[in-house]
Amino acid sequence: MLKDLKVVFMGTPEFSVKILEMLIKNTKVIGVVSQPDKVVGRKKEITYPRIKEVALNNNIKVFQPNNIKEDYDDILKLNPDIIITCAYGQIIPKAILDYPKYGCINVHASLLPKLRGGAPIHHAILNGDSITGITIMYMDQGMDSGDIIDSESIVIKDDDTYLTLHDKLSELGSSLLLKTLPSIIKGENKRIKQNPLEVTYGYNITREEELIDFNKSSREIYNQIRGLNPFPGSYFLLDNKTVKVYGAEIINDNTFKDKTNGEIVKVDKKAFYIKVNDGLIKVTNIKMEGKKRMDVSNFLNGNKEELTGIIVNKGV
Repeated sequence: MLKDLKVVFMGTPEFSVKILEMLIKNTKVIGVVSQPDKVVGRKKEITYPRIKEVALNNNIKVFQPNNIKEDYDDILKLNPDIIITCAYGQIIPKAILDYPKYGCINVHASLLPKLRGGAPIHHAILNGDSITGITIMYMDQGMDSGDIIDSESIVIKDDDTYLTLHDKLSELGSSLLLKTLPSIIKGENKRIKQNPLEVTYGYNITREEELIDFNKSSREIYNQIRGLNPFPGSYFLLDNKTVKVYGAEIINDNTFKDKTNGEIVKVDKKAFYIKVNDGLIKVTNIKMEGKKRMDVSNFLNGNKEELTGIIVNKGV
């Protein structure tokens, strides 16, 4: 049944790759839609989404409209039975939503109606949530507001970062979609309306949200560091230079309670310690502006004497 299902898949980032690979293995993928290629770096090299690479390697047609609301005729000419999206990145017009006989289905990385939007994985960790998951849903003209078909939860571990949770949810999305597709084709699935009173949002991360505020609690800061690791990365300013933080721990130590929040109060061979409201943040892995990511032990060679007593983010 699935082998004859004509699928157009719409997705862009790495998260959607597992879903596409599953569909290629189990269905008849006749087209892939992704965001346009980007020009990156000083050399202005053209890079294209991973999803495009997977499609081309499997001899699947690729479409990359700048504005899908105005450029979708070639997609409909493929006459898909179903359109499946996952982190595509553009609002899908009604003409596409109404076209396939089995509808347009979205794979979303949260337990809807919680965390609608483009950065649900980041926000699940930022919020300190203990559980998140995948939702398979019918698409409508709203943002992640369509009827729920199925969902499955996963525990967020205390050491999960954006990357580790991203990879787990990508795998879960692939398996849950495969399990759900037969009921969609047979018309046997339940359509569950989302409760508007339970809606929350996980919008794309702003530059302001990346800056660490050391007046917050150690738990909030720790969640921010791991929730933005490795992309886009949380940071502080040291001598007006950006320092991104990738490795950190909470240290329950009130020895330095009279010091200023944001002050580097202690340095050892492998880390430096920043005072916050309820203790310390131990910083173990960083990326200095203009340099490669490194363990703090490597950074401290020649810098240890200069750090103690400095207040980071000074002047911000």
